[in-house]
Amino acid sequence: MPSVSAVSPDAPVLLVQLSDSHLFAEADGALLGMNTRESLQRVIELVCAQQPWIDLILATGDLSQDGTLESYRQFRDMTAPLGAPTRWIPGNHDEPPIMAQAAAHSDLLEPVVDIGHWRVTLLDSAVPGSVPGYLQDQQLQLLVQALSEAPNRHHLVCLHHHPVSIGCAWMEPIGLRNPDALFAVLDRFPQVQAVLWGHVHQEIDRERNGVRLLASPSTCIQFAPGSEDFMVSGQAPGYRWLRLHADGRLETGVERVQDFVFTPDYGSSGY
Repeated sequence: MPSVSAVSPDAPVLLVQLSDSHLFAEADGALLGMNTRESLQRVIELVCAQQPWIDLILATGDLSQDGTLESYRQFRDMTAPLGAPTRWIPGNHDEPPIMAQAAAHSDLLEPVVDIGHWRVTLLDSAVPGSVPGYLQDQQLQLLVQALSEAPNRHHLVCLHHHPVSIGCAWMEPIGLRNPDALFAVLDRFPQVQAVLWGHVHQEIDRERNGVRLLASPSTCIQFAPGSEDFMVSGQAPGYRWLRLHADGRLETGVERVQDFVFTPDYGSSGY
């Protein structure tokens, strides 16, 4: 089992989540008028300034907007200065075969990693050609195995699509299509502490049956919370940090780029 060791066995470990970067092959590639490469660079600079030691980086889908090999190479190169082990999962905009090509000869796509007293399991909820997500039986079996084999570890489960309603009417149809199957597994294992996802381009922090439910900002455009129709908010790009303690406690927060001004161009290429 791939493992990332903490400095001390009982020391907390620090994770950073980067999500929904929507990179293009072209350096000037933009989403609703925002240059996604520039916004990711701003977020990475913020992470470097705030987190001198990172134990693991989680990239929770939609790394790319156009699914090109160059966009994944850019993501890999841009995150390299963070100097931490990294894991990727695909989102609905990603092209998994191309992503795999970009991750060749690395452990970027390894779905299970042990870190400190925790186990992190990354599930692939992407469906080729589909915006909504679905966890295939193979992914659910992977989850069961990861949880069953480590009963004495605390568990963090990651995926791209939201498994609960987030109060945005336009996003209701494009979340995880079989959340009941996911929660049926999670409810069997009391060692599950949290579920973490991307896709929604906004901050969510809730609890269900004692399990923390977390979603995070995009490193580019942000979706307006509570919106009926597609709407972008004026909030700045950001990332989530998670501090995982040996006793199962989880501290987490969201940090955003400062002095960031953006007016969405709804007439340009859309989400």
